[in-house]
Amino acid sequence: MLRESIDALKIRAGGVYVDGTLGGGGHSEEILKLLGDEGRLIAIDRDARAIQRASERLRSYCDKAILVQDNFRNLRYILESLNITTVSGMLFDFGVSTPQLDEAERGFSYMTDAPLDMRMDESGELTAEIIVNTWSEQEIWRILREYGEERFAGRIARAIVNTRENSPIKTTLELVDVIRGAMPAAALREKQHPAKRSFQGIRIAVNDELGAISEMIDDAADYLEMGGRIAMITFHSLEDRLAKRGIAARENGCKCPRDFPVCICGFKQTLKSVSRKPIAPSEEEVSENPRARSAKLRVAERV
Repeated sequence: MLRESIDALKIRAGGVYVDGTLGGGGHSEEILKLLGDEGRLIAIDRDARAIQRASERLRSYCDKAILVQDNFRNLRYILESLNITTVSGMLFDFGVSTPQLDEAERGFSYMTDAPLDMRMDESGELTAEIIVNTWSEQEIWRILREYGEERFAGRIARAIVNTRENSPIKTTLELVDVIRGAMPAAALREKQHPAKRSFQGIRIAVNDELGAISEMIDDAADYLEMGGRIAMITFHSLEDRLAKRGIAARENGCKCPRDFPVCICGFKQTLKSVSRKPIAPSEEEVSENPRARSAKLRVAERV
């Protein structure tokens, strides 16, 4: 959703913008093209490989692009450390990036064999292998159910625990085999890969993705200038729910009874949704990039 998200930000020359999920640098490059000589971009990614790749891609914009290796949950700290008090717009593209999926050795993909890693920040201590081989059956069930929305979470968690009692589960395809073996035959005939939801749940747990989104949303609006916009691209219902609720809390967060003539709870609106429903990708984009099928773009403006 490159064009939709860039258009939604209504970028003005000379503004200061944040790309909170640098990834391959595509969004950042488009923002930089529109900034003019006085504009600045703060591009953030927790993945050192993403920073390295994007620094090459954005080399010609080095005078107005600041690349920061950090988690966007630390948005407040990042901006304060750069002495930035307000920004003109922010963009966040949640979930795992295409380069991360393509780098088989990172362990994000269930299609190729690799060590069970799944860390977006490779300096982090928690890996998928640790979760799969040391967390309790109850905790594994919880993340598969809550984060992966896997309806067979209980069966899969039990199979993981039973398997690791004999030998640790070390690779992605070993885990895929365990998941397949735990699922009923009818589920294996479905179009979706049987390991998709479980891998999503484990990946989210490894990287605390939902916690990071919640913390970022709590802070983001405070740094937007009046009329500035925040755009968030989500890829599954958990991310979209957080984005939707985060905007709503700043838009309609008054806790007073509806029959009160005036607000006495102290709520002050700071965001306004740009559209009632999220923006969906075009049919052309979906045909070119099937991963975009589940994408939703939510946009809100500082008021």
